[in-house]
Amino acid sequence: MKKAQIIIDRYFLIGDVDKRIYGSFLEQLGRAVYGGIYQEGNVNSDAHGFRQDTLELVKELRVPIVRYPGGNFVSGFHWEDSVGPKAQRPARTELAWKVIETNEFGLNEFADWSKKAGSDMMMAVNLGTRGPEDAKNLLEYCNFEGGTYYSDLRRAHGYAEPHNIKVWCLGNEMDGKWQMGHKTAEEYGRIASETSRLMKWLVPGIETIACGSSGLAMPTFGDWEYQVLDECYDEVDYLSLHQYFGNHSNNTPDFLASSKGMDEFITGVVSLCDAVKAKKHAKKSIHLSFDEWNVWYHSNEQDKKIKPWDKAPHQLEDVYNFEDALLVGSMLITLLRHADRIKIACMAQLVNVIAPIMTSDTGAWRQTIFYPYMHASIYGKGTVLLTQIKAPFYESRNYGEVSILDSVCIWDQEADALTIFAVNKDLEEDAEIECDLRQFEGYQVKEHLVLTHDDLKAENTELAPDTVKPVHSAASRVENGIFTSVLGRHSWNVVRLEK
Repeated sequence: MKKAQIIIDRYFLIGDVDKRIYGSFLEQLGRAVYGGIYQEGNVNSDAHGFRQDTLELVKELRVPIVRYPGGNFVSGFHWEDSVGPKAQRPARTELAWKVIETNEFGLNEFADWSKKAGSDMMMAVNLGTRGPEDAKNLLEYCNFEGGTYYSDLRRAHGYAEPHNIKVWCLGNEMDGKWQMGHKTAEEYGRIASETSRLMKWLVPGIETIACGSSGLAMPTFGDWEYQVLDECYDEVDYLSLHQYFGNHSNNTPDFLASSKGMDEFITGVVSLCDAVKAKKHAKKSIHLSFDEWNVWYHSNEQDKKIKPWDKAPHQLEDVYNFEDALLVGSMLITLLRHADRIKIACMAQLVNVIAPIMTSDTGAWRQTIFYPYMHASIYGKGTVLLTQIKAPFYESRNYGEVSILDSVCIWDQEADALTIFAVNKDLEEDAEIECDLRQFEGYQVKEHLVLTHDDLKAENTELAPDTVKPVHSAASRVENGIFTSVLGRHSWNVVRLEK
């Protein structure tokens, strides 16, 4: 059995967890909306067409904020098409995903659904085929109380109270040539600056997110961040990051090492933000919105066979296995270890499309990645402690030396609770863990949850929804202020301690 040590100090803090770090994402894409959260006439749907079985699972996740409506979709989005009487809404060709968008579900339906889900709305504006004035009009429709053209239009549509959306994405992945209205960094930085300025003139107090690189492998990474922020630093509040990982080569150790690449991505973007801050002698720091992250590769070949110009096809429907859940756990740990700068994050996406929840016409079920996401959302509250790890390393193909142990500790001072999230990446051996908790006098183990399976490729399906699910462990204890535990080989662990 391998040995590892977790080192923490109650006075060495990273930062408070912003609950929005556990956000998610819904795009008008595939069956995320149609057949996912909304399906009129389905036996599981309410009078408004909202899938109640899906909604219950979303509530289990306690998703604090949901980004909408894209994604690539937003760069061609005419929001006016998605409001008002459904019978009068036009069907449009949707170029991002080569489908027909009926607009049966739109902005106000999303607002209604968000209230039922207990989630805040995070709205994106079209800076691809549109620009600042349209963004201002959309904001007026959503947030202005009344007495103007667009606010009165909302009221005429049956929504007397404004939606009061606080967080706004200034476009999506504008560095990508796949994006409608793709721009250079200088072009995008200027339009993002002007859009944010106009929107904040109209509704002071909103927060805006500028597009960072749409992935670490983009050839413009670094230059893009610096040039964009050089144009809009004073006008925006956040810079976005997007990153997906896959296991195309079926190399599990290298796949599980991907969280190290995610960590390097975050560290690099923080450095770029602070370089612009130094250049401008700015007072504020730009925080990060990691508003797309997940595993995505299973559906790539299947999606090549989709007939264009269909309606809500089975698109980007990754069926996740157990090893995917391990990496998702490590990615959540990585986000938390940067809680001082990452204040918003969105797992992409929420239902059916690269998602923790899957549906059919007859039901909804939890994918393997549902569980680490749920555990973090429920138990990852408080202040992140600077968590140092002493553990054996292994050599990965893409990321060099990688620790077998990913871990982070979060201290909830109000509840007198300490939570340890940990992933043992070793595929062969358990790991014996030790942590000195004498500074946390009186804390004892309340619960140790484990997600593991002998088969790394095990999946949850509608017929076998509980193939991979958490179990309780008795392997953790505190004696004389020293915490010890055994983390099983390839396992996700949640240890909860209370005073």
